[in-house]
Amino acid sequence: MTLAAKVRSGRNTTADRTLEILALFSDDRLSVSVRDLIEELGVSRSSAYRYLQSLIRQQYLESAPDGSFRLGMRVLDLARLARVGYGLSELAVPEMRSLASTHRQTVVLTSLIGRSVVCLEREEWHGQFVRLSYEPGLELPVNAGASALVLLAWLPQTEVERLLDRPLHKFTKNTLTGAPEILQRLATIREEAQAVSFAEVDPAALGIAVPIFGADDSVVAALSIVSLEERISKTQLAQALDDLHRASNKISQRLRAAA
Repeated sequence: MTLAAKVRSGRNTTADRTLEILALFSDDRLSVSVRDLIEELGVSRSSAYRYLQSLIRQQYLESAPDGSFRLGMRVLDLARLARVGYGLSELAVPEMRSLASTHRQTVVLTSLIGRSVVCLEREEWHGQFVRLSYEPGLELPVNAGASALVLLAWLPQTEVERLLDRPLHKFTKNTLTGAPEILQRLATIREEAQAVSFAEVDPAALGIAVPIFGADDSVVAALSIVSLEERISKTQLAQALDDLHRASNKISQRLRAAA
């Protein structure tokens, strides 16, 4: 089958349909009904409910009091991130490149989108031979690793408990999976304004992260350096943390100035 044929045959998939549903919303239409989907998208009632339930599970939609469906909290989070992201990436990437070059390690920018920790940007030293798998768009564990824990540390406790209210995977013996122990860890991170993780996701990986604050003093992202533990000494670790703090402070100040 040719590529064009594959594209044509791939239309009307679940992904296509869910995007079409989201596209129905506008300033003049703040909610949609099952009938809207049946009439405007030409789908069966059972298919309409299946698409809607998928979007509700992922928090893109939620039930409205009148029985229709409105945009959910994850869409609001994406909209917030989109507004921040234009300025955030532009401000962060130059600092990330400098950190990657100085420390010869991978530098990652992450943010919390809905209930997921997502990699927004990644910069690597040009001479780096060992590459860690942090691709932009990659969804990371919410309960493990310096980046994720920094993003959770400044949230209200009720919000953290909501994010942790699901089966949490134990990647290594160092991975925390219990809410009480994670909350205790977050209190320490908040007090120190930084996180250091050893082999919490990958057995040989080290992560160090600091928060980036937005105009309203909420944490909008985490800036981190990830490395193989054997490749960074205690002296290098201390210097990397100092440099991360300087970079995040600069980005935070510019975000506030641009607001």
